Amino acid sequence: MGYQFSKIAIKIGSNVLTRKDGTLDVTRMSALVDQVAQLHKAGVEVILISSGAVASGRSEIKSSKKLDSVDQRQLFSAVGQVKLINRYYELFRDHGITVGQVLTTKENFGTRRHYLNQRNCMLVMLENKVIPIVNENDAVSVTELMFTDNDELSGMVAAMMDMQALLILSNIDGIYNGSPSNPESEVIRQVEQGKDLSDYIQTEKSGFGRGGMLTKTTIARKVADEGITVIIANGKKDNIILDLLTQPETTLCTRFIPSEEGVSSVKKWIAHSEGFAKGEIHINECAAKVLKGEKAVSILAVGITQVEGEFEKDDIVRIMDHNGCQLGVGKVSFDRDEVTQMIGMHGMKPIVHYDYLYLE
Repeated sequence: MGYQFSKIAIKIGSNVLTRKDGTLDVTRMSALVDQVAQLHKAGVEVILISSGAVASGRSEIKSSKKLDSVDQRQLFSAVGQVKLINRYYELFRDHGITVGQVLTTKENFGTRRHYLNQRNCMLVMLENKVIPIVNENDAVSVTELMFTDNDELSGMVAAMMDMQALLILSNIDGIYNGSPSNPESEVIRQVEQGKDLSDYIQTEKSGFGRGGMLTKTTIARKVADEGITVIIANGKKDNIILDLLTQPETTLCTRFIPSEEGVSSVKKWIAHSEGFAKGEIHINECAAKVLKGEKAVSILAVGITQVEGEFEKDDIVRIMDHNGCQLGVGKVSFDRDEVTQMIGMHGMKPIVHYDYLYLE
């Protein structure tokens, strides 16, 4: 059987893997593993981004004292991650498939070196027919630097690993054109490039997950802009993964149409690095106009008006226009002091080269 994609990232949300009482739904997990195993055996490269550690740990621990939410998350996820990966290990082993665990934090995407190190780790796994199972390392993640949820993590992984598609499995069928609880509402089947969805998005969160639909669509849009098909679908439906790949026309979901023009791997990294920006470079009106033009241009010293924040060479900085609006992010070629000295000067090397510039 031919599948639509040969490289796919699948994000399984905590709502898919969690029962009403907050414990792990092993039956659902087993059904999803069976589908991934079928893809794997057909030669499709799969990376799993799986939530569910906290749910796995919740039933293991009867804490004697009241824990605050951070302590609780750290404790449940540390205990639950072992149980979750062990469950995956056993389920895949029944199919003769080896899995490997990748625990990551947002900071690991913050420097190019860590980013490439992670990428290499997963490439080696895929080359050796091992399925990477990725999750945020909740036990050590600092709240301010956490992924908004595993949707954001899955978007970063899909972009980093040059996947053709990202499946985000949640507990609803896709993005609705109204409230999902309203019987009149329908699933938006296809989202073209540049379509504004903010009118439709529900801000209410879904059960056990950290991220609502707004996060999902923001991530989906960014990943689709990088040339990757993104599909949001209901992971609690039987055979959903295989149906999405073999009967895309008839399977209910929301599909984000990818941009025709791919984006270089460096630009993908920079696109997802805004959270690590160390400072700001402000440019004048003329430079902003040129930047927004058709031609790819670098940020030159002559167009810079001011610099804010402390940054070193190779850090990510925000590019701001003369009105203080953000135009994009880029990797800066000099440290703050050097850039400050060059402001307004002609004939200098690019401050941010266009290869390392991502415009929003």
